[in-house]
Amino acid sequence: MFLHLLLSNAKVPGGGTGENAPLCKPPFARHEGCVRLDLDDLSLFRHIAEAGSITAGSKRANLALAAASTRVRNMEATIGARLFERSRGGVTPTPAGHALLAHARALLTRAERMREELDAYAGGGLAGHVRVLSNTNALTEFLPEALGRFLVAHPQVTVDLQERLSDEIVGLVAEGVAELGIVAATADAGSLQTYPFRTDRFVLVVPCGHPLAGHDGIAFADVLDHDLVGLDQASALQRFLAERAARIGRRPKLRVRLRSFDAVCRMVEAGVGVGIVPETTARVSGRALAIKAVPLADDWAVRELHICVRDLTTLTLHARRLVDHLRG
Repeated sequence: MFLHLLLSNAKVPGGGTGENAPLCKPPFARHEGCVRLDLDDLSLFRHIAEAGSITAGSKRANLALAAASTRVRNMEATIGARLFERSRGGVTPTPAGHALLAHARALLTRAERMREELDAYAGGGLAGHVRVLSNTNALTEFLPEALGRFLVAHPQVTVDLQERLSDEIVGLVAEGVAELGIVAATADAGSLQTYPFRTDRFVLVVPCGHPLAGHDGIAFADVLDHDLVGLDQASALQRFLAERAARIGRRPKLRVRLRSFDAVCRMVEAGVGVGIVPETTARVSGRALAIKAVPLADDWAVRELHICVRDLTTLTLHARRLVDHLRG
């Protein structure tokens, strides 16, 4: 769908004359005091801002790097303000870029809602895209089955699912980076709307015959005395556990990092170390592996998981349907 939106040509923070003259017909064309914006360019701009890199943003937008760079230069030249600060580490939005990003997210969400409603009149299959952020526990233990049923029932819907820490998810959903998130109830959701999702707890898994196997419970601080089998560094759970250890001046003694809870349980059975996994994982893996689950005594080990959204009434149709499905 191709659509133009007309916005008032108000002065943009950090304005001035752009350093790069347009190399082709600019995506923003001035017409009697207005600036015409192409939704494709707004989408590209959002991808770049959220990825922190023109290269990564162009890949998300399925656009060649050279074309993406040209579009960004043309937008900056036409608006008369820099949208990104460039550095070796990537790009970050300027004040003008942050202003445009907020509007871009809102406009793209409204355009998606309009497209969904018009598709219904056209007899289409209501194709749509939903962006979801989740913490490690929900992502590995609960969402695969729940999302699987939803996607089978809605074959024309796609879901972009990414793993983050609960506190990060709250901020990103509030900014409009994702339509919904799955977070631990202990995270401060601020003004977001929240709905119960699932309950689980973290446990320590040890080999059968390990000195801790007979314990009724153990504190995380005592777990740190032992060699650990953990998840890779990108895991939100592993970062959470590292932060918990740092609070008491400790560092986990990681022998190996793996990519799944199942792999952690198998390495624990082999005697490499002990591991922290969701109780649901320990229960399933314990049927086939010689491991024992020991409850963690810390309050944070019990995990109430919540769905969080900015405003249920303003979500796209498919995002609302997904929330309803997850709450069911």
